[in-house]
Amino acid sequence: MLGVLARITAKSAIMKPSSLVKPVSVTKLVGRYLVHQEGLPKLPVPPLRQTCERYLAVLEPIISEEEMVHTRELMDEFLRPGGVGERLQKSLERRARKTENWLSDWWMQSAYLEFRMPVVVHSSPGVVLPRLEFHDRQGQMRFAAKLITGVLDFKTMIDNETLPVEYLGGKPLCMNQYYQILSSCRIPGPKRDTVVNHAMGKMPPTHITVVHNFQFFVLDVYNSDGSPLTVDQIYMQLEKIWNSSLQTNKEPVGILTSQHRNTWGKAYNNLIKDKVNKESVRAIQKSIFTVCLDAPMPRVSDELYRSRVAAQMLHGGGSRWNSGNRWFDKTLQFIIGEDGSCGLIYEHAPAEGPPIVALVDHVVEYMKKSEMVRSPMLPLPMPQKLRFNITPEIKKDIEKAKQNMNIMVHDLDVKVIVFNHYGKNVPKSYKMSPDAFIQMALQLAYFRMYHHCCSTYESASLRMFKLGRTDTIRSTSIDSLRFVQAMDDPSKQNTEKVALLHKAVGAHRAYTDMAIHGQAIDRHLLGLKLQGIEDLTSMPDIFMDTAYAVALHYNLSTSQVPAKTDCVMCFGPVVPDGYGVCYNPMEEHINFAVSAFNSCAETNATKLAHALEEALVEMRDLLEQTPQAKL
Repeated sequence: MLGVLARITAKSAIMKPSSLVKPVSVTKLVGRYLVHQEGLPKLPVPPLRQTCERYLAVLEPIISEEEMVHTRELMDEFLRPGGVGERLQKSLERRARKTENWLSDWWMQSAYLEFRMPVVVHSSPGVVLPRLEFHDRQGQMRFAAKLITGVLDFKTMIDNETLPVEYLGGKPLCMNQYYQILSSCRIPGPKRDTVVNHAMGKMPPTHITVVHNFQFFVLDVYNSDGSPLTVDQIYMQLEKIWNSSLQTNKEPVGILTSQHRNTWGKAYNNLIKDKVNKESVRAIQKSIFTVCLDAPMPRVSDELYRSRVAAQMLHGGGSRWNSGNRWFDKTLQFIIGEDGSCGLIYEHAPAEGPPIVALVDHVVEYMKKSEMVRSPMLPLPMPQKLRFNITPEIKKDIEKAKQNMNIMVHDLDVKVIVFNHYGKNVPKSYKMSPDAFIQMALQLAYFRMYHHCCSTYESASLRMFKLGRTDTIRSTSIDSLRFVQAMDDPSKQNTEKVALLHKAVGAHRAYTDMAIHGQAIDRHLLGLKLQGIEDLTSMPDIFMDTAYAVALHYNLSTSQVPAKTDCVMCFGPVVPDGYGVCYNPMEEHINFAVSAFNSCAETNATKLAHALEEALVEMRDLLEQTPQAKL
């Protein structure tokens, strides 16, 4: 259950996306990162009674009155003076005093490393970049070469500690996640995974992995003097890789990484028994990042194209297409299709969306100014092809992984829409938070489809605090319920509907502020529960209550990931009967990605996407038709 809490990218609603990131200094600033980190406040433990009261308030719109009575009784028992609640709170406060961040280790373990579903679809988000017009494979290579150079340019700022510090509401943010996304990889275990970061070692890696036709290559991207290869040099190396990987009859070893984590854990141990395989796997894990040169996707109409690319980024399209052209445990994989489809997928354990999107924005800007420079060509060694010895047992594991991947591919329904009627400009003109406005449109769309509210997760960044990750913004509230009920009630006047919309948007905004300042309820409740497990006390009834299960069953799992680039992030639903919704609000349009599972008869990504479009149009019309709408 804990795993479903996590796998959403962090909201950076109030952070302005930058263009090309300009380093604060061109020369190395040793120790700057640590000095910055030391100055950040610790994540607070919210007051117990405050969290419990707010928990009851978020349950009100999603459970029956009868269930509410029962939960209130359990809460009274939990809060009894000298009772279990106070005891766990004191233990948690002790933990907070002793650690840099009382939550971060627990969160990494419970939300990611102990989560046993495949990372594909169920955990790793994808990013869809605007379509490119390649007319030949040289176009694909040229773009890949520029992209690699752009990422290495960003890496220089990380290595030199010259990345500009980000701020939110005038407060500096934790920059730790930026230092986790390159040269890192997830490693499967039989019951729990680990993440290794090779950037911090004595010998940081100097190579990337390139995969084409299911074959992996080590590409050194630095010269012997430590300078990065030029775009031209990388292009020549990619050409060599392409030419030596033309036969496609190789076993797609990478598809093993798409399995259920326990299954992959066993297959992994079997795979690395062989010394050659072990060295090849280590080379992939240690690489700075991976570049996947994909075969073209099946042709589809322009209307379906973005949705198909989103699926391609999330899972590769199945074993017959590009799913074997991946190493899904790698933190960062850039995907460039021969047909111009491009984007990336990232393994979620080390970081949330904003650092990834900041990197994407930087690379896209960098590529605009980066031209092929014809440098004097020194002969470079042939990139090393990684060998795998495939035993009958490994072959069996690969076949099983192919079957399971194809089931996942057929089950995932992704719909990407560009909402062209307006963007951030409209809510801003009515003095409303664009994020809160979009969340209310989502509430309205869901309510119209199902005639009730559901638990809704929107991720909030805790980066104001040292090693902060995320907490939950609960978009469903009594105020959002009143607004969605009023919208289709003919007895309600427009002025009342507008007032209820303003109130609902205000409530969402207030919860957001509470969350980013470390005062939301979800991580605190999780901490109390995990503290109970650690203290070996019996589990408090409040966590065994049906209402708690309902509260954590996120039928709507959402995230705003704003970018300067006209892209959109996408991810799978976190429950079998739920939706994953990610959006990037631009000034005059909004990019949405909506996902659902085909195996659930009650959900339909296209229907929710259309209901969302209708809700957004009607909300704007309501405001325009009501003279008093502008506060």
